[in-house]
Amino acid sequence: MIIPRANLSESLIDRVSLWLQQSALKGTDLESLVRELCERLAAAGVPITRVHLSFSMLHPLYDALGFTWIRGEGVEVEGFRPAANDTEKGRFLRSPYYYLLSNNLPHLRRRIDAHAPSEFPIFDDLKAIGATDYLAFVQPFDEEAARGMVGSWTTDARGGFDEDAIDALLHIQNDLAVAAKMAVLGKLADNMVTTYLGGNAGQRVLSGQVRRGDGETIRAALVMADMRRSTALAEKAGRQVYIDTLNIFFDAIAAPFNRNGGEILSFMGDGFLAVYPCDRHREPSEVATRAAMAAVREATTRMAELNAARRGQGLGGIDYGIGLHVGNVMFGNVGLRDRLTFSAFGGAVNEVERLQGLTKRLGHPVVASQAFATYCGGDWSPLGERRLRGVREKIAVLMPGAGNMTMSSLEVSQKNGLDLRSEAEHVMLLYRNSRQHKPAGTEAAILQ
Repeated sequence: MIIPRANLSESLIDRVSLWLQQSALKGTDLESLVRELCERLAAAGVPITRVHLSFSMLHPLYDALGFTWIRGEGVEVEGFRPAANDTEKGRFLRSPYYYLLSNNLPHLRRRIDAHAPSEFPIFDDLKAIGATDYLAFVQPFDEEAARGMVGSWTTDARGGFDEDAIDALLHIQNDLAVAAKMAVLGKLADNMVTTYLGGNAGQRVLSGQVRRGDGETIRAALVMADMRRSTALAEKAGRQVYIDTLNIFFDAIAAPFNRNGGEILSFMGDGFLAVYPCDRHREPSEVATRAAMAAVREATTRMAELNAARRGQGLGGIDYGIGLHVGNVMFGNVGLRDRLTFSAFGGAVNEVERLQGLTKRLGHPVVASQAFATYCGGDWSPLGERRLRGVREKIAVLMPGAGNMTMSSLEVSQKNGLDLRSEAEHVMLLYRNSRQHKPAGTEAAILQ
């Protein structure tokens, strides 16, 4: 559908501007801000058919958040991590955003001619939706430009954007930057708490559980994992090699336990504790333990791949131990009055730690309690009853059999799924670095 040009009302555009100012004061989240802005602009007569906005973020795992609005379809949200390969970098080099950044330009406008060669690859996509005009921009949030916004406005109006529409978009852009900056700061707090405490614990803290003693007792499947001979590695190889090895180890073994209902609650030296919360009934316990076991299968496969790669580089393999248990844990704030941590503790946590320690003596990298094995089901081999330090009664200990350690075809496909990154990710990565590195025609100037 071709949208004809229309005279824009300054009063309606001013109302959109006022709404943005009020949103900044209320702390409206980014997704709502972008979605409602686009709908309000369209309702006010601004002939937009597609809007893309990316915001740089101070975040330990992600560098940007991107939003793409298409008329009649709503908003798609993406979180972006560092660049993956040269192919993705090369694609971004041919984008309008790179042209803006490399030439230190605030705006770039191009008419879209369906019959002319595309100056930028993205224009092929825009032609497919009937676009006639394109306006891209860069908007820093501060003088240092450590954080900011980049984006583009696209129309399918006959003849493209007229001067009234461009004036309206430039006017709105400044108010949007203010509201977006406030939303980014709010998202930053959420990101930091979630990254350092975990999703569940982070949300509890943000919702008000911030006093010492706040918490509750929950039932959960528990996973405790630890790297072997880390002390010797630190003494022999040095601090940086040890830290790098530890991070590689965590990337391989820990990542599977931070999804599908699981959450890594804390890293402790060269190990970690993960929980799979569940209700106090058989079916939820089965779901939690089976999810944890699926993560064990993926983690051991990833560790085997990591160790094969290390041996190919002339490096030693990394040994580890994993303990599995299920039980009630206390979940909440402990510590000093002015220095707290959110963690799980109690008898079940102590027991899963002791189970993990048994892997050293038993010579098996994965062991579980009878309770875990019973709920999980599948193939298990008994290792006898063992006394755990600090536990009065002996408990039956088992190791997973071959049937429980073989990944299904679905699990393999999920593990090997492509982690594709869109152009929006590269936009903010380059934007963040462009203020410090002058772009040039070499890979050294591309995403770092």
